[in-house]
Order: sequence, then C-alpha cells, then structure tokens
Amino acid sequence: MIIAGASVQGTAHLAAAQGCQDAFKAVDLGDTAVLAVSDGASSRDRSALGAHIAVDTACRLLTEEIPDAEDTPETWTRWIAGRGGRVVEEYLRATAGVLGTDTGSAEPGTLAATLTAAVVTPPWTAFVSIGDGFGTLLTHDDRCHLVLPPPTAPPAFLSSPGAALRLRTFVVWEPELSGVVLATDGCAALSLDHPSVRQLPPEAGPLPAERFFVGLAATLRENHGDAEPLRRRLSGQEAGRTGDDLTLLCALVEGR
Repeated sequence: MIIAGASVQGTAHLAAAQGCQDAFKAVDLGDTAVLAVSDGASSRDRSALGAHIAVDTACRLLTEEIPDAEDTPETWTRWIAGRGGRVVEEYLRATAGVLGTDTGSAEPGTLAATLTAAVVTPPWTAFVSIGDGFGTLLTHDDRCHLVLPPPTAPPAFLSSPGAALRLRTFVVWEPELSGVVLATDGCAALSLDHPSVRQLPPEAGPLPAERFFVGLAATLRENHGDAEPLRRRLSGQEAGRTGDDLTLLCALVEGR
C-alpha cells in the first residue's frame, strides 16, 4: 500500500490564532491499511486532543481480528459493526480518563470530535463514521465513487448522547479497488462537485471531483507517497474558501 496524508490549518483558525483541530493516523499492515481522520469541534476547548484520541482509538481497535479477504460479507459486516461500537466505548473511556470524570458524564463533550475510519483489505473496505467526514473509493479505470457522503443533518460527535446509535458502519466489496480516500468536511469545497456540474438535479447530492482524486492518486503513485504535493493542494487558494481545517488521508493499492 502507498499511504499518504496531511492536515492543514484552516484560514479562519489561523486568523483567530487557533491551532489545527483535525487529526489523522494510518497503520500499514502490508496487504491491509487502517485509516482514520477526525475533526475536533471548533466550539469546544480541547477538541484537538479529542481528535487525536479518536484516531488513536480507531486505529488500535480496527487492527484487531480483521477478517480475511476471502471471508463472507456477513463476517465483514458483523466485524465492523462490533468494532465501531467498541471505538465509541473506548473513546468515551479515554476522554473520561483525561478529564477525570466517569463515562456517564457530559464532560467528555469538551473533547468533541468526529471520526471517519476505514479498513482497506482489497477487495474489501470497511467503514466506521460519525460526523461529517466523507470517503471515496478509486477504481483501476480512473473512476471515483463517493461511497460515504457527508450527512445532510447536523453532525454528531463521538461524545454526543447516543453516539453508538448514530454511528455508520458498512462494507464495500470492489474487485477493481485501487484506492481509498478519507477526508474531513473542510475538504468538501476542494474535492466534491455540486451535481449541476454533471447536469444532475440537486437531490443527486455531492459528487467526487474526479480531476482532484484521479490527479492526486497519480501524483502519489509517481512519488511513492510523498505527502508534500498533497499538503500544497490543501494549502491552495481554492482550498481555503471555507476557512476550516483540512485533512485528507489515502491508501493506494500498489500496481493498480
């Protein structure tokens, strides 16, 4: 796997003298990659720490007992649902420990963070998500598919009441899989197109900007995962339109 990621401080946070509140982490297991990105709630005092706890927790739990590529859809579906629930439980336990509270307290909300994570074992990709991050699959014919779109409702956080019930977990089987890209919501303006770009009605929802994703994948394959070109894209003028922090993390299947 070729794995590359970057986080860039948003222009609004820079102007307000706030640090970057996003975080990302990846684990390379050879034929499998575990990816996680998180967006700390800017309204919460310690959300940057919450984001780092979120990606650490997800990567630790999602590297355990991963099914084989030959396993059934039912096996993969049960596994990621169980792992997703554990991520919420462990996140609440970890944040409560940091704050010196119990997991039933509302105090972990001061570290509120979203989470978008994926386990990539071609041809399978298993997703865990809560909040407004999104995920895109790339296939070997230079196509991209927004399989995890941003939600239309206000985002939830790992510390939100009933978070385990609002968690999205699912699996995708794609024999032509060539890559998986996860992003926080700050990347939407840069990497998602309005459906009108393809003469589609608004209810079709956002679409992946193929030029962005295909071009990024080609660049990272050519430079063997050097993240500097990715960081430059996230720092460009177009990327700064929302003012939010931007984080993007990808795993590309070598030879695809």
